[in-house]
Amino acid sequence: MFPGKQFISTVLDILDTKNEMTGQIAKRYLMRAAMAGIIIGVFYTTYYTVGAGFDQITVGDTNLHLVGKLIGAFIFGWALVFIYYSKSELLTSNMMITTIGVYYRRTTIRKSFVLLGMCLFGNFLGGLLVALLVSFTTLLNGDTTVAMTEAVDTKLGYVTDGAVGLTDLFLRAVFCNFMINLAMLMVYNGNIREDMLKALVMITSVFVFAFLAFEHSVANTVLFMVHGFNHGIDPVAAVINVAVALLGNFVGGGLLIGLYYAYVNDEQRYLRKRSAKAE
Repeated sequence: MFPGKQFISTVLDILDTKNEMTGQIAKRYLMRAAMAGIIIGVFYTTYYTVGAGFDQITVGDTNLHLVGKLIGAFIFGWALVFIYYSKSELLTSNMMITTIGVYYRRTTIRKSFVLLGMCLFGNFLGGLLVALLVSFTTLLNGDTTVAMTEAVDTKLGYVTDGAVGLTDLFLRAVFCNFMINLAMLMVYNGNIREDMLKALVMITSVFVFAFLAFEHSVANTVLFMVHGFNHGIDPVAAVINVAVALLGNFVGGGLLIGLYYAYVNDEQRYLRKRSAKAE
């Protein structure tokens, strides 16, 4: 009746470890979060470089932009695999974990905010490092710069378009973290044991969000810094974009996955209600 019990127990055990790290060895937790930001930065830069390369290829009258987008999204999908197997800390998956922890009273809202805040800061530091290093290279010269500039203009355009654009941004962020945490649900639930199948699940989820241009708060943060250090950016619009994406990501991963599965697998709540009815 409650097939997700193993998923819940696994997530709660993971949360205990994260809470201990943020309290006892916070520096190491920040380092793990920074590594996730670095991985996102490298893979996201690769995503735009691959897309830019295929944009320059034409077969007959057909441009291969779509092929580049497909391949780039597939490559970017490996970012989540690298983060998972390197034991790095990504903000968006932690939204699901902390929400489940609060529901089952394994942690508090205050501790959850501390954990998420430290994770966001670490992700930011990792992305900042990538942005600084890239600014001293020629990686963003030419076509890659054009591709990144178009992406940044689109993302900031959601902000300048007012309520309609912000709603679009918010919903894309909801879908984004729904996909990310749906993958983590499948990885944590114990039904998938083969590493290659786990990797395929994570690659597929990120592929969907990258190909459909969903909005990921950490990826956007890194993109804005990489582009900003090289070509400048509107900081106010960028901050608003990230803030709205954070909220949407929390709804998609924290509520639609975390809270939903915490509730439907709450055996004790079900037993208490059944006992009350019997009385």
